[in-house]
Amino acid sequence: MFGKLGVPELLLILAIVLVFFGGRRIPDLARGLGEGIRNFKEGMTGPEKPAEKPTEEKK
Repeated sequence: MFGKLGVPELLLILAIVLVFFGGRRIPDLARGLGEGIRNFKEGMTGPEKPAEKPTEEKK
């Protein structure tokens, strides 16, 4: 479905986004989208820092 988007369709989508959000809010929206994607990827890969204290086994 989305694989057949050409240049005219993308330009139309861009024009609609500009009309709805205006030129000043586009960078804020893109920044928020980028941060959301980064947070999602970090959440999927797990914590970057290893645990400081190993867990104790129960006897």
